[in-house]
Amino acid sequence: MTQISEKLCPSTNVYIVAENRLLRESLARLFRKRSDLSVVGEGSYPDSTTERISSVQTHLILLDCVGPAHKPELICDLRESMPQIRVVLFGMDDDADIFLQAVRLGVNGYLLKDASAAELVDAVRTVAQGEAACPTKFCKVLFQALANELNQQAALAEQRAEMRFELTQRQRQLMSLVAMGMSNKEIAANLNLSEFTVKNHIYRVMKQVDADTRQEACHLIRIGESHEENWQAVPFR
Repeated sequence: MTQISEKLCPSTNVYIVAENRLLRESLARLFRKRSDLSVVGEGSYPDSTTERISSVQTHLILLDCVGPAHKPELICDLRESMPQIRVVLFGMDDDADIFLQAVRLGVNGYLLKDASAAELVDAVRTVAQGEAACPTKFCKVLFQALANELNQQAALAEQRAEMRFELTQRQRQLMSLVAMGMSNKEIAANLNLSEFTVKNHIYRVMKQVDADTRQEACHLIRIGESHEENWQAVPFR
């Protein structure tokens, strides 16, 4: 981590949550030696409620790895009642899954059990300035997780698009006549259907492709079919 000058950082109100009292007091002494960091409160998990933390105008909360049953609930409560608060976890396991769970909860910093006091202070300063802090090894984990989620979203979107344009042969035939500008009466006569049946078919197609008008439905179907043809034309490499 890059060291950040104390002169560049405005005063940050830090609240320390840890089960071990000796650890809390040691961290409080560590931060009080820094003019840019102000410890406004400390406590264990049961005593550290969102009301108590918010009452002392906390900017950043420092949580240790103890109390997994309380931590997610506390972080969620903080995010809901104090959206601007920043959260740094320390003493954490070297586990990619736990790290990603923490990221999804909205934490801003994640420090392992072997982090030094200097690294902890540096991480708090980094997060206080609106950035994120985590071990370098987890940067790749985060990039890969994001890439996987984006790929999954793209696959789901493609599946929805395919389902959206899975029209029956009769529907495609009917919509091709709509695209030619035929009226419901003309289409009914051409396909030997009742006008009521034609109207129902068109309505269902419009709902399926999420169109407000029959002309828009024809346009969307043409785009979908064009995409389908282009996709099929791409050779495998």
